[in-house]
Amino acid sequence: MTRIGKGAAPAEAAAGRPGASRMRAIAYMVCGVTVFAGLDASAKFAARELPVLEVAWFRYFFHFVIAVAVLNPISAPTAWRISRPVAQALRAAMLVGSTLSNFLALRYLQLDQTVSINFLTPLVIAGLSAALLGERIGPRRAAAILVGFGGILMVTRPGLGGFHPAMLLSLFTVLCNSGYNMLTRSLARTESPGSMLLVVAGVPCVVLLPALVLVFETPDRLDLWFFMVATGVTGAGGHFLLILAHRHASASVLAPFGYAQIVGTIAIGWAMFGDVPDRWTLAGAAVVVASGLYLFHRERVTGARLRDTATLPAE
Repeated sequence: MTRIGKGAAPAEAAAGRPGASRMRAIAYMVCGVTVFAGLDASAKFAARELPVLEVAWFRYFFHFVIAVAVLNPISAPTAWRISRPVAQALRAAMLVGSTLSNFLALRYLQLDQTVSINFLTPLVIAGLSAALLGERIGPRRAAAILVGFGGILMVTRPGLGGFHPAMLLSLFTVLCNSGYNMLTRSLARTESPGSMLLVVAGVPCVVLLPALVLVFETPDRLDLWFFMVATGVTGAGGHFLLILAHRHASASVLAPFGYAQIVGTIAIGWAMFGDVPDRWTLAGAAVVVASGLYLFHRERVTGARLRDTATLPAE
């Protein structure tokens, strides 16, 4: 059984079986993003009839209950040790902003539309890394970022009748996700995965509770309760699977497989809501995915060159 309470860098491949370990990690990653597609579908169903704040609170409440059950202080004491509480709370706030804007957007947009726009996140991270961290962006990476934004214009089609104001909420989701991911990278150096899983669920429960009291509506149907619980189960399950994936392989190996979410999203959207993506959404998603994959490729090439340089004998 893989423990997630202890802080550590992503685990290297199991000794003697690197291929099997990598394939296991990829399987965890694909399952994780598919579970997140289920999270979006559950939230879309519940948020059509209940306040978004209420759906979001229950999503984190059930997530926190599951996290505490798995990472209780007895079996995983290191999960309750926090070295950087402010940064952890800020990371949780970023995820709350992402959740609220995404759930609200799902009231008006199809699942495939919100996911396609969210695929812009890696490109925004690359841009923010250059602006805030001084990381150099070469002409090829810059071109990939611009092409990716072009793909989003194909999905949103501003001025051509395809634009819906809720798409701005999805763009805000992208910004929050980008900040969340950058903070995750920073915190992974000092914090345990278990503590990050607990904080990211516990803080929203506390922060959103006053608002929940004001807007709470008792679900009057069993299916609404089912999907409310499902948001928390899929949220916790998706994060847990991604943690397992990153303990068996590096982010550069796993990142491209995150795009498998579009397959699960289209399938679930069609099965639950009868949503069929139009050709513009499919074409735009393909452009964004291609841009993201090329960006990952360039980062891996650059990283390999830096490692080769680092291994050269000193003059």
